[in-house]
Amino acid sequence: MILPSLACALRRSGLVALLAAGIPLAVGAAELFPLQDVRLLPSPFLQAQETNRRYLLALDADRLLAPFRREAGLPLSKPSYGNWESSGLDGHMGGHYLSALSLMWAATGDGTVRERLDYFVQELKKAQAPDGYLGGIPSGHEAWNDVAKGKLHADNFSVNGKWVPWYNLHKIAAGLRDAWHYAGNEDARQMLVKFADWTVAMTGALSDEQMQAMLRAEHGGMNEVLADVYQLTGDQRYLAAAKRFSHQAVLQPLAAGRDELTGMHANTQIPKVIGFERIAELTGEQQWHKAASFFWRTVHDHRTVAIGGNSVKEHFHDDKDFSSMSGEVEGPETCNTYNMLKLTELLYQRDPSAAYGDYYERALYNHILSSQRPESGGFVYFTPMRPNHYRVYSEVDKGMWCCVGSGIESHAKYGEFIYARDGDALLVNLFIPSRLEWRQKGVVLTQSSRFPDQENTRLSVDGGGKFTLKVRYPGWVAKGALTLRLNGKPVPVHAAPGGYVELTRDWRKGDKVDVHLPMRTTLEQMPDKSNYYAVLHGPIVLAARTSPFPGERLNFMADGSRMGHIAQGQVCPQEAAPVFVSDSKDFLSKFKPVPGQPLTFTAPGLVQGNGANQVQFMPFFRLHDSRYMIYWQQTTPAGLAGMRSKAAAAEAERLALDVRTVDQVAPGEQQPESDHFFKGEGADAGLNGTRHWRHASGWFSYELKDRDGSARVLRLTFASGDAGRKFDVLLNGRLLHAVTIERKGDAFYDLDLPLPHGVAGEGTLEVKFVAHPGSLAGGLYGLRLLR
Repeated sequence: MILPSLACALRRSGLVALLAAGIPLAVGAAELFPLQDVRLLPSPFLQAQETNRRYLLALDADRLLAPFRREAGLPLSKPSYGNWESSGLDGHMGGHYLSALSLMWAATGDGTVRERLDYFVQELKKAQAPDGYLGGIPSGHEAWNDVAKGKLHADNFSVNGKWVPWYNLHKIAAGLRDAWHYAGNEDARQMLVKFADWTVAMTGALSDEQMQAMLRAEHGGMNEVLADVYQLTGDQRYLAAAKRFSHQAVLQPLAAGRDELTGMHANTQIPKVIGFERIAELTGEQQWHKAASFFWRTVHDHRTVAIGGNSVKEHFHDDKDFSSMSGEVEGPETCNTYNMLKLTELLYQRDPSAAYGDYYERALYNHILSSQRPESGGFVYFTPMRPNHYRVYSEVDKGMWCCVGSGIESHAKYGEFIYARDGDALLVNLFIPSRLEWRQKGVVLTQSSRFPDQENTRLSVDGGGKFTLKVRYPGWVAKGALTLRLNGKPVPVHAAPGGYVELTRDWRKGDKVDVHLPMRTTLEQMPDKSNYYAVLHGPIVLAARTSPFPGERLNFMADGSRMGHIAQGQVCPQEAAPVFVSDSKDFLSKFKPVPGQPLTFTAPGLVQGNGANQVQFMPFFRLHDSRYMIYWQQTTPAGLAGMRSKAAAAEAERLALDVRTVDQVAPGEQQPESDHFFKGEGADAGLNGTRHWRHASGWFSYELKDRDGSARVLRLTFASGDAGRKFDVLLNGRLLHAVTIERKGDAFYDLDLPLPHGVAGEGTLEVKFVAHPGSLAGGLYGLRLLR
């Protein structure tokens, strides 16, 4: 076994390899302390870490290994898990699991976790092919052989009919990297390099044009992990491969300062950008950093809501219109924030600005911490911003979504951003109770705090020597309000919000620094400046439990179905949501703390609507198993009736359609299509303005569910601009209708096709679109089964 401190030294040996090869490095301005040098102390984060440790150990390693053993032709001791692990994305959870075990080992030193980690690597080693390939993708070898020969077709989420295969492989490569980086597992290092060799060889014959065509499909952070192998070995082949795996259609606009993100699948883009920044870090080439920095600013400044998350139904919507954010139930995806925090860490190390710390703190408390169900564990996929909706959580043996994979990682790495070093300076970024061992200085720093329940933290020094202590001055603390005491005596504070308070001295054992961080209650408007407001106290988003449907019994645990990660309970009409009613927006004085309940408030006379008298505002990260409100509309007493009437009119048609809908697909959008088992030949997808479409020169199909046999109509949505296209619509293999798209008065129109008698009882309905010779099937913009 390699000790954690040695593992770090071995990680740095990658730098030695680069320097020995004469390769210049872009030196960062700050460095985060290794995770194994930080230990959490009692706090909500330590509780979440322990809950996650139990969840990790409850997962069955042999079931997660099953896809790799199957593809390697090895006997299976146990069957694979279901859900995403047995419907095309087989093996992706194994990669996340390896990363999570590695992080948990570094964060805790738990021997049981280490034993599980080493077993997982050992068994994966048996499944790795002699050429270096390792994966759980069904019939993956055959698909990759075709790709290597240049026989490939890719769209937004498939390569040669396989569901995001590079995304899948990136997870196992990242897991091997993390097993080496955090746990010093030598087998994992060798396997990672072998996998990188297979990747280079397999794509070697592809032209740049073919590579870029293949990168249309989500491919995770393949450029990042190949850059990591370059750092590990100093071999230029891996850097060249990292650059070839960088999607130019995303890189070039970002590097030029253009925001072309609207309509894109959000979490597909963030890992690409992490790779851009890694390449910049290792080469000093500024184009890559410009792209990453511009992306972060664009998403943070214009596309992020109060909890630190972004996207609706997994996509970046129009940054000037957040109506879908307040209207849809598929709000910010947890994976997006997991990846935005990884990008933030990289950018912070180049430019240790406290602004990165402000975002990291906001997202960590309000999205990541809130996404784990306390005590039992379980993870959230979508966090709706829609008033009066709710979230559902995974269970160990059922949910195998991407946000479970990133979730088991996120709750194992809370110590990663708390502290950093910049030469002889020690930077304190987060106010999380913890113990840091600064090995190079022989210093131990202990942070004692009940933040955010209390507005202060204490830093105690064990050890001596001269260095600068730099404490982040959060943007949420008023100018001049932060105070510092050294061993009980006041210290002048010259910093301002968004900077660092610096304290340079010859430190002695027992020195104590007390930091007072006064918190204010503030309003934060929806980024498009529409009439929706979130309430925060300091960096903490406050939310309220709601019960719009008396006697309602919701199941907050997701089932194992492909769409089980979406909270599918009744949608509460917008006009029924409680609102802030005041003659002005200057009503923050109405928020009153509840005695004996930290960070809990009431607002007498401010809230009107159903249950207004019972409304209490509490930290969102403590609100679980309930409908809730995060964003509130505001109006005057005179305007209340009119606002509700307008909302009712706007939603009436939509809610009536939702009630009639048995099942639906959003064509051209990754997750809805994969959840409905998309298949096709000659298929393609794209955007028309902000609307997604799907068409094919051959055919494409979906599987829809009609569990209770109530479906009577198939509704299809087309664009008049595709007038003249001819294709057949087949239902369970039988011709339903021969379509010729028409030119209507509106840009888009619906075509309702009655279902034949008897079809409704078949349960699963395959809808297939087959192009006529010389034409295209589609574009299809919408597909619904209606009662």
